[in-house]
Amino acid sequence: MSIEIGKVDEHWRWDSVQPLETMYKDVVVLGCGNILYGDDGFGPNVAEYLENACRIPSHVDVVNAGTGVREMLFDLVISEQRPKKIIVIDAIEANKKPGEVFKIPLEGMPAHKTDDFSIHHMPTTNMLKELRDHCDVDVIVIVAQVESIPGEVKPGLSKALMEAVGVAAEEVLRICE
Repeated sequence: MSIEIGKVDEHWRWDSVQPLETMYKDVVVLGCGNILYGDDGFGPNVAEYLENACRIPSHVDVVNAGTGVREMLFDLVISEQRPKKIIVIDAIEANKKPGEVFKIPLEGMPAHKTDDFSIHHMPTTNMLKELRDHCDVDVIVIVAQVESIPGEVKPGLSKALMEAVGVAAEEVLRICE
């Protein structure tokens, strides 16, 4: 099966987002970002790659959270049933080599992502910290250094981020073992 990273699926609809009850597995992987803004779509592309090209363990749920991650995290914070681990996949500017994939502590998230409540800058780390500190959920954040995020709609990842998709997917699977 050939997967075209960075392409928008014309059959995808907002109401096809997974309901909360599908996120009650031990590990939930959240691919965050906006596929309409270049490298910001890294997280959703990793989620799509995991779902279509990898064998996901039965205790893991992969969610293409897109720009709706804040609502999902809020639902998890107030829910009595939560995963044991959340792995967040996102793209950031961290003055590293474009396409470099690395883990980052919640406290190390860039300031503009810390408590930003707009739909473009996700994930909101305050919700992730709540899950980690008060709900006993292990939170792991895997990010990739962007090459650029355009100021206008321009779907598709840069070559560096396209190559990083598989690297991030391998890291997610290693963590899930």
